[in-house]
Amino acid sequence: MRSVLIAAMTALIFSLLGTPIVVRLFRRRGYGQEIREDGPSSHAIKRGTPTMGGTVIIVATLLGYFVAHLFVADQRGRGPTASALLVLGLMTGLGLVGFLDDFIKIRKQRSLGLTAAAKFLGQLVVGVGFAIGALQFRNGDGLTPASTHLSFVRDYEGIALGTIGFVVFAYLVVTATSNAVNLTDGLDGLASGASVMVLASYVVIAFWQFGNACTRVGMGHGSCYSVRDPLDVALVAAAAMGACFGFLWWNASPAKIFMGDTGSLALGGLLAGIAVVTRTELLLVVLGGLFVVETISVILQVGVFKLTKKRVFNMAPIHHHFELAGWVENTVIVRFWIIAGLAVAFGLGVFYAEFISAGPTA
Repeated sequence: MRSVLIAAMTALIFSLLGTPIVVRLFRRRGYGQEIREDGPSSHAIKRGTPTMGGTVIIVATLLGYFVAHLFVADQRGRGPTASALLVLGLMTGLGLVGFLDDFIKIRKQRSLGLTAAAKFLGQLVVGVGFAIGALQFRNGDGLTPASTHLSFVRDYEGIALGTIGFVVFAYLVVTATSNAVNLTDGLDGLASGASVMVLASYVVIAFWQFGNACTRVGMGHGSCYSVRDPLDVALVAAAAMGACFGFLWWNASPAKIFMGDTGSLALGGLLAGIAVVTRTELLLVVLGGLFVVETISVILQVGVFKLTKKRVFNMAPIHHHFELAGWVENTVIVRFWIIAGLAVAFGLGVFYAEFISAGPTA
């Protein structure tokens, strides 16, 4: 537990103190946000606000994780684990894709960066690389970071995806989650605040899995969890949570800096990676309920418009719909945070209820 606290506090302090330095640096270099022309008119005043703040979140998360390992050895005396390094690599890789997208927007002074094909190619390379790596690095207990079985709260032993099926599935989870967080990042602090809640839930989940790991309690497959490196994954989630908390101080309305695609793609990839290595991919749909709602609103808007030439919402993603309906931006943000919190609470309830219902086995 001490290592988890150190990871979170280190990342929090670095993000909290480092973000204003980055704001000043980016302002001097002219790294300002371009605003989409068809967006709410109230967003025009945000033009020029420094973007690419996701770089702070990524660096703070990496720093928090490695500082925790530097000062506190875990109970088995091991260093960084394969599961944690793969997740951090996924976050950093997608952050790089987002950075290129943001940088092109700045250089060309437009609200569109990488083409859709280029962005998906970047996600493909990073996502598939993560998925392949997650099936390697078997430990002494015979566990790899990921499982080829479909997973909700734990593996469904009767539903095997196979190696190729898992790689495809993991890529879809990574792409869907990173794009979902990207779509949610349209209001000051909305995505960063929601990410804090989901990451906090994964600190609890991963730490719970560590305390009830099958290799520790020797109970077979009852209420214990066959997950590799859960404590180290909790460390990653705690570091990212602290980084987002510190960034949120400056990203809250009125935002002094935006995370940009650099941050949203990185955070989405991080959440997807944590879900894969904790074997809770389908539970992520519940925990990240707000991200799911935002994504579905875009799919509905585009699909219905193509079929009928009519719009379901004033504007998609759905947070813009409520802005155009007359809600003040802060009202939309707080109410959507409430939705995110309810989704996380429900997801944790499902996780714990499954644990109780599974019961111990001999």
